[in-house]
Amino acid sequence: MGKSVNGIRRFFSVCIPAYNRACCLAELLDSILAQDFRDFEIVICEDLSAERPQIAAIVHAYQSRYPGILRYFENEENLGYDGNIRNLVQKAAGQFCFFMGNDDIMFEDALQNTARVIRHYPNAGVILKSYGLFSESPHKVNQEIRWFKEEREFPSGMPAIRFAFRRSGVIAGYIVHRDSANEAATDKFDGTLYYQMHLTANVLVDKTAVCTPKLLVLCREGTPEFGNAAKEKGKFVPGRYTPQARVNMIGGVLSIVRNLKETRGIDVVEDVIHDYANYFYPYIKDQLNLPLRDYFDLYRAYGRMGFARYPLYHFYFVLGYVLGEKRFDTLTAIIRRYLGRSPRLGNSY
Repeated sequence: MGKSVNGIRRFFSVCIPAYNRACCLAELLDSILAQDFRDFEIVICEDLSAERPQIAAIVHAYQSRYPGILRYFENEENLGYDGNIRNLVQKAAGQFCFFMGNDDIMFEDALQNTARVIRHYPNAGVILKSYGLFSESPHKVNQEIRWFKEEREFPSGMPAIRFAFRRSGVIAGYIVHRDSANEAATDKFDGTLYYQMHLTANVLVDKTAVCTPKLLVLCREGTPEFGNAAKEKGKFVPGRYTPQARVNMIGGVLSIVRNLKETRGIDVVEDVIHDYANYFYPYIKDQLNLPLRDYFDLYRAYGRMGFARYPLYHFYFVLGYVLGEKRFDTLTAIIRRYLGRSPRLGNSY
């Protein structure tokens, strides 16, 4: 069980892995502290970034204004994305960890809505959010991503893992039962950038996944900060997604589900590959300006992972390159607005 704060265990630990982006921190903290639901703490682990002094100054100012709510830790070494998520889970004192990206925004009533869902589904292990995407201002949302118009619970084991695994890839609004996540702690997947998906797979062996149509977070579209930690160097380049970085990321995803089969006897490998193939556009959208030869090399690299077995994988590669990122994004936004949710493709539903 997580350590209590002043003898009281909070409902939520809002967990923020901090690395640079000090300019966004105050806006994020304001969005959390504006929540009507008050049974939460904020836990920040700063991961030895160049902007540590600025981050520390902002945090200390908020601690003086909101005593007893915000706990701040400075890592002695750069743990990297995955290691810092594990670090936050270990330090969290709440019943559930509610992760926020360090440049994202918590939507109004997010904690209240999530708490209601958790109380309604007592065996919930992972809550799958709906979320918005923005580029410049959170007041101008580009797209809203939701899977259903209504709440939906998936039974523990294969049904929950099959649906929730890929849909746990965005860290902002990742909500997981803290004690179950802490029991699954391992450094085996450090350097994959998808440690939370390892948590999802293992927590949902025994607990359910619940999907909510309520917007919980607004995610800023921007450049990545990973690639500085020891286990990330050579795989990723800070500030951009290279083709090899994208391949490495998907390779890390598949290593997690293959490990689940080996260690827990739950085989969802082909289900996950098929689910990714049915929704492959996000993993190529920032590569659509590649020269055709390089783009074809990426297509072949992904295909060798098993995605080439499924028709929609080829569809995304062709149509994405023909339309380009801006027009393809416009098309997906239109479809989502028309349906009121993302299209349902494949059997993960």
